[in-house]
Amino acid sequence: MSSRLQQLMALWEANSTDAFLLFAIAKEHEKAGNDAEALAWYERLRQTDPAYVGLYYHLGRLYERSGRPQDAIEAYRTGMHAAKQAGDLHAWAELNAARMEIDPNDDDF
Repeated sequence: MSSRLQQLMALWEANSTDAFLLFAIAKEHEKAGNDAEALAWYERLRQTDPAYVGLYYHLGRLYERSGRPQDAIEAYRTGMHAAKQAGDLHAWAELNAARMEIDPNDDDF
């Protein structure tokens, strides 16, 4: 385990509901090439704070790399809803573009 991940884990143990820490832990696992562990942390974040818009792009890309395009589309769509609720049009556009890369005919949004 990297020293950065150890630090993040120590912080998370003190505050297990901090959405940014959950995201940062997932990203560290992803950076280390541990996609299964990254996915588990992204899913934990999704359960803890489904309005955390930054989650959905990275979750969708991880699903894509894992050969799960339908799960990726679902993550992008959920993220688009969260971005719309948050008024984050930039995130909405990025999520929409990622969704359309998988299925350009998916205009059901």
